[in-house]
Amino acid sequence: MFDRLEHIVARYKELEKEISSPEVINDHKKLQELAQERASIESLVEKYSAYKDTVNELESTRNMLGQPLENELKEMAEAEIEELNQKLEQLEHELKLSLLPKDPNDERNIIVEIRAGTGGDEAGLFAANLFRMYTRYAQIKNWVVDIIDINQTTIGSIKEVVFQIKGKGAYSRLKYESGVHRVQRVPSTESSGRVHTSTATVAVLPEAEDVEVSINPDELRTDIFHAGGAGGQNVNKVATAVRLTHYPSGIVVTCQDERSQLKNKVKAMSVLKAKLLDIERTKQENDIIQKRRSQVGTGERVEKIRTYNFPQDRLTEHRIGTSFHNLEKILEGNLDEFLDTIATEMQARLLESEVY
Repeated sequence: MFDRLEHIVARYKELEKEISSPEVINDHKKLQELAQERASIESLVEKYSAYKDTVNELESTRNMLGQPLENELKEMAEAEIEELNQKLEQLEHELKLSLLPKDPNDERNIIVEIRAGTGGDEAGLFAANLFRMYTRYAQIKNWVVDIIDINQTTIGSIKEVVFQIKGKGAYSRLKYESGVHRVQRVPSTESSGRVHTSTATVAVLPEAEDVEVSINPDELRTDIFHAGGAGGQNVNKVATAVRLTHYPSGIVVTCQDERSQLKNKVKAMSVLKAKLLDIERTKQENDIIQKRRSQVGTGERVEKIRTYNFPQDRLTEHRIGTSFHNLEKILEGNLDEFLDTIATEMQARLLESEVY
């Protein structure tokens, strides 16, 4: 680990020299690139500097104990050593976290799919709750939500919804949401007051760049049809809904939310590319990084990841064995507390698999 850190420090010093050189100062593009690289490692260099300062301070304090000291000074030195050891342990942990490989998808926009699972109408109502929860969270983050396709019922439940969230870091915040979500509550239609259990599935996919996914037009079928559902007379006047079928993968994507055929096709293509990228990414992870297969988003979506228990006002995150309370607040989009907890635990598991 320390060899890597020394290499990063050396690179940081090189960057500072390059940035101050006349050749780079007069090259705006190069200056910007080098400045961004320096900024990306600056906090790590500062943290490593703090680590080395703490090591030196600890060594100096230990040397003091080797000299004749009054009892009071000896106790102070021992207390300082204990405090410095704790600080050193925390800094080392933070350095290891900083050295973990960055997920290249973290800053991307995302495609989210929510589908009602087992439980009939109640599952559809729960899917609608999840959709609202994520859209509220996006609003809190000042992200943009764009519905791609939605299948609603007359009672307000959702059989399936596909939507895009555009915002910096969207994938990094929501990538652990993929999986089966379970709810336990008394349905509004249940007259006997019996607690009902139902599920909904969530998939979070990073949006693909055009250069990453190549689709052969000969392997793609495009169907244009009249949109259905609520939306007024214009919905069915003109055939604007688009269905894309990708023969090699068997993936079918539908978009009918826009009144423009072109816009629907662009949205549908975005979803298709995200799904194809996810398939390729899953293959790579399964082939190269077997230790990380337990992470959400690598194909392990059949497992129940979370339970929303309304009678006990409790959300249980099964992957980390932790519970949170105040479901009403959570379903209003206040997700940061448990998203941070999940991310921290996932990082800790990655640390266990890394060799320094």
